[in-house]
Parts: sequence; C-alpha cells; structure tokens
Amino acid sequence: MSTGEELIDGYLAALPQPQRDTLVALRVTLRELLPDAQECISYNMPCFKVGGKAVAGFDGFKQHCSYFPHSGNIVQQVSGIPAWCTVASKGTLQFPVDRPLPKTLVRKLVRARLDEIATKAASGRRR
Repeated sequence: MSTGEELIDGYLAALPQPQRDTLVALRVTLRELLPDAQECISYNMPCFKVGGKAVAGFDGFKQHCSYFPHSGNIVQQVSGIPAWCTVASKGTLQFPVDRPLPKTLVRKLVRARLDEIATKAASGRRR
C-alpha cells in the first residue's frame, strides 16, 4: 500500500518540466506551512488535508499550473495575487508553468482556508 506522500512523489515525477519543479516548490512550501497535514491524492490531484478537510490542491497542465484551495470563497478573499496569476474560477488560481507561487501568497491562501474550516466547524457545534 502506498502512502499519500509516495503517491504524490510518483505523480510529480510523471509531470514534464518545468511543471514538475514548479509544483515541487509549491509542495515544499505547503509542507512548511502544514507540517501535520496528510498528503494524498484527491480529485485526481495532489492534496494536503488537515483534520480530514482538503486545504490545498495543485496540478500541472500543458499551459499552466493550478492551485486549488478546495473552496469557492478563498481566492477572492486573498490580497496580493500577482498580475502573472489568473483567477480562472472562484476555486482556481492559475500560474505559469515556470514560476512558483510566492510563499507569502500561499501562506495567505492556506490561512484563509484553515480559518474557513474552523469557522464552519464552530458554527456546526452551535446547532
């Protein structure tokens, strides 16, 4: 049985360059920001989960890479998105295949998602 980390290792190894190096850099950042997260494959892409909830996913495509906060509310809440990124939908941030996302931006995206998860959990407990 493969671990989530091994599955992501294989997934990234199969990507062409420069997508592979760009997404490996993103994975390193996510590991730093989410040291206790579970790495897995979710929706056919690498994903970091905290407490069973998806916090960050990513994938590489021919013309771009994408970051998925697993919420349609996060991307528009975060300031400082570089002009070279594209908000492709409410739940997708696209960026160049050869340009990793800045750690400060990833930190904001992760924090917004963790805050959203905590808020939903707190409101569910009050019922």
